[in-house]
Amino acid sequence: MRVVVERTRDAKVSVSNQVIGKIDHGYLLYVGIHVNDTVDVIKKMAEKIHNLRVFEDEQGKMNLNLEQAQGSILAISQFTLYGDTKGNNRPSFIEAARPELAESLYNQFCEYLKKYHHVEKGLFGADMQITATNDGPVTIIIEM
Repeated sequence: MRVVVERTRDAKVSVSNQVIGKIDHGYLLYVGIHVNDTVDVIKKMAEKIHNLRVFEDEQGKMNLNLEQAQGSILAISQFTLYGDTKGNNRPSFIEAARPELAESLYNQFCEYLKKYHHVEKGLFGADMQITATNDGPVTIIIEM
């Protein structure tokens, strides 16, 4: 599993010019599911993101997690995170999970995150437009 975490001031996702998910400050997550991922992997990733401390405390240090910062999550499924361009200019996505598995694990991942945070989602498999105001910028790539 590979997740790109962007700390944002706001973010939204639209499909066919309709906003389907929107948050104020928090995390914009691009979520890639690997062909070998399991429920255990997504649980660990959800815990890691929940405990990630990238919000500033009173001293200006990145010491607060999303819950302490009272933020939300916008999660976007993103199979292209597993695009492999080694030896080629056209990406291969052989490492990305098949859509049936990926959708199931993506939805379960979002449900685990909902135990701690308000979570908005993109539409799996859809052509989406994402708009965000990055904060910092702070962008972290987490892989499990």
